[in-house]
Amino acid sequence: MSNAYPEIYLVRHGETEWSLSGRHTGRTDIPLTAKGEEAARAVADRLKGLTFQAIWSSPSQRAFDTCRLAGFGERAVKKPDLQEWDYGAYEGVTTTEILSKRPGWQLFRDGCPQGETAADVGARADTIIAELRAVAGNVLIFSSSHFLRVFAARWVGLPPEGGEHFVLDTASLSILGYEHDLTEPIIRRWNQK
Repeated sequence: MSNAYPEIYLVRHGETEWSLSGRHTGRTDIPLTAKGEEAARAVADRLKGLTFQAIWSSPSQRAFDTCRLAGFGERAVKKPDLQEWDYGAYEGVTTTEILSKRPGWQLFRDGCPQGETAADVGARADTIIAELRAVAGNVLIFSSSHFLRVFAARWVGLPPEGGEHFVLDTASLSILGYEHDLTEPIIRRWNQK
């Protein structure tokens, strides 16, 4: 979609063993599966012909490998603020397992013991958004699901907890942008495979 205003392209990393099994993967650095690598390579075709003023990636292996396999690794800058939610005591644990010990728990409302809250993740997202607004042109970002969900919420002015309303599949592509001018941030496309 051609637009006079900058667009922010978001790519969630490809499949990992933990994303496949539903385990919370924050700071544990695990590789892509073979299927995840294949999906990462396919991202290149979906971005063919587009130009980016900047390419940023989470420093996680899964995000940066997705970036590299999509053909953007040489230009990418790793940004620590793009890291996935720090799940603390819930790292490597599934939601079902958490709920068996803590009924009613919700990540976006309750956060994680010894980890981050939605507000913590939102503050990192706000830092990235401020940096984006200084870039004159399209930006490509590779990161993880829960961070990108909070990021999208903050982009359109929702509280960080608003990220609970957005779902992202592995190796999906989303586009943020503006409607009438730079004061009207919008979500142009979401969770495209």
